[in-house]
Amino acid sequence: MTFSIVARCRNSGMFGVAVTSSSPAVAARCAFAEAGVGAVATQNITDPSLGKRGLGLLRAEADALETIDTLLTSTDHMEYRQVLVIDRSGDAAIHSGKHTLGVWGEAVTKNAAAAGNLLADKSVPRTMIHAFEESENASLHLAERLIDALKAGLSAGGEAGPIHSAGIKIVDRVSWPIVDLRIDWTDGCPVTELETLWKLYEPQMDDYVTRALDPSSAPSYGVPGDE
Repeated sequence: MTFSIVARCRNSGMFGVAVTSSSPAVAARCAFAEAGVGAVATQNITDPSLGKRGLGLLRAEADALETIDTLLTSTDHMEYRQVLVIDRSGDAAIHSGKHTLGVWGEAVTKNAAAAGNLLADKSVPRTMIHAFEESENASLHLAERLIDALKAGLSAGGEAGPIHSAGIKIVDRVSWPIVDLRIDWTDGCPVTELETLWKLYEPQMDDYVTRALDPSSAPSYGVPGDE
């Protein structure tokens, strides 16, 4: 009931996660990332603690495969989990337990990994990875590349049933996500609505960082009463 991608931008060093699902508020439970450390997606009968634990292992200098191996040997019920990890070098690893739901698939390349469960076609993650790789030289922001990967997954069949939520999280240099956008529930297409939200947010993204770091030089807020 979920498919996702974790990725690192080779040029900027940003990390990101994009995810969509038939379940509500999927990104609130499944997407984890830390600047300079890596990114983790946890799904399929989700245990959100795996995201935080995965980042902790990456922070302690474990690579993606070591992180997966440690989670497997130290965590109960991993046969029900699907976990994607990317490390600071852009190496990635995936665990899909034997109880991963329905038709499932996974794909890994340098700087990205994608996986899904209850899919219409097991090729969906490979199609997502192909779209991500194809966009590398297009001077696109990582957020846009990840949304394009979700769109490619949809075009390849997506989930076996309708999706209702989607989200994207991007980290870069500061201690908080510079992008953390979510469509928690819609009867429309959450990926399309996420893309619309990203286009609204993108022109303001850097200003929000400036306001946090140096409010004296922050641009106008553009709201009534602001001078």
